Amino acid sequence: MLLCIDCGNTNTVFSIWDGTSFIATWRTSTEHQRTADQYYVWLSTLMNFQKIEADITEVIISSTVPRVVFNLRVFSDRYFNCRPLVVGKPECRLPVDVRVDAGTQVGPDRLVNTVAGFNKYGGDLIVVDFGTATTFDVVDTDGAYVGGVIAPGVNLSLQALHEAAAALPHVDVTKPARVVGTNTVACMQSGVFWGYVGLVNGVCARIKEERARPMKVISTGGLAPLFQQGDALFDHFEDDLTMHGLTVIHQYNKELGSS
Repeated sequence: MLLCIDCGNTNTVFSIWDGTSFIATWRTSTEHQRTADQYYVWLSTLMNFQKIEADITEVIISSTVPRVVFNLRVFSDRYFNCRPLVVGKPECRLPVDVRVDAGTQVGPDRLVNTVAGFNKYGGDLIVVDFGTATTFDVVDTDGAYVGGVIAPGVNLSLQALHEAAAALPHVDVTKPARVVGTNTVACMQSGVFWGYVGLVNGVCARIKEERARPMKVISTGGLAPLFQQGDALFDHFEDDLTMHGLTVIHQYNKELGSS
């Protein structure tokens, strides 16, 4: 079976793929000092607790935090006796082109989302990922990644607001009952929620105008369902878009290796 690992700036997700579907998914905080042994104790404990018996023989990793990759490589080698495929490394081939300025390094998560979006919906896409940063990835007609937009993430914006203004509390993200707040918390929630609805609407509209063609908007990330309530922002929501992309990339490299 295949173990897919998506390591983001805030959380790391582990999913086991049996070739047809994901049989289990777990999430933990991203900590660069976590050792290979600690990863295994955490994962094996959860597998035992849920009575999941999986013969993991292959691993694929996407990581926006370079410092964690070494320990994840050791984890794969020591406990599953395999060399992991790491998105962004030369040995990991992509089934789509990357057409950006020479020397530009594109985040592995954005490449994986591009592959997944194209595999599911074809070309001419905007993939909006609500993570630590809010990213907009543009997928060309042939599936190529051709650039995008990076904005501060929702929780990052709330944290900055709370830390920079002594009188403002930390609040949860939610859809407010009204646009005009009548207390501090409601005002902040309205500003963040409707501000990001406006951000997504505005950026996607300008991308479509610049590209001069119809484009589907696909959302992913933990807060995507919340912002779907604001307007008809997205054509589709994909909870496991990144994980799906990892399985597509793994299969593509496997087929290349056997040909």
